[in-house]
Amino acid sequence: MIKNRLLQLIHLLISFALIMGALGIGNTIQTFTGISVPGSVLGMLVLFLSMALGLVKVEWVKPGATLFIRYMILLFVPISVGLMQHFDMLIANALPIFASAVGGSLIVLVSLAWFLDYLLKEKN
Repeated sequence: MIKNRLLQLIHLLISFALIMGALGIGNTIQTFTGISVPGSVLGMLVLFLSMALGLVKVEWVKPGATLFIRYMILLFVPISVGLMQHFDMLIANALPIFASAVGGSLIVLVSLAWFLDYLLKEKN
C-alpha cells in the first residue's frame, strides 16, 4: 500500500514537472520574442504540441491536470476579489463588456456553423 502511494506521488510530481516545464518554456518564449500572447498560453501550446507529436504521453500529464481541474475554483478566488475591489469600474463598463461577450460568442457560433456546413458539404 505504501509502495502504491509512493508510486502515485512520483507520477503526480512528474506530471507537475511536465506542466510547469511547459509553462516555463512558454514564459521564456514570450520573454525573448516580446509577443503579446501570454506565456501561459504559449506553454499550453507547447504542451499540446508535445503530446500531439508523441513526445509526452497523455498518461504522464493526466494526474497533475486532473488535480488542477479539481481545484480550479480556488484559482479564481484572487481574480474575483480583484474584480470586487474594482466593482465601480466594472459597472461603468458593463455594456461594452456584455456587448463584447455576446458579440464574440455570436461570431464564434456563426463561424463554426459555416465551417461545419462547409465540411459536411465537402464529405457528401
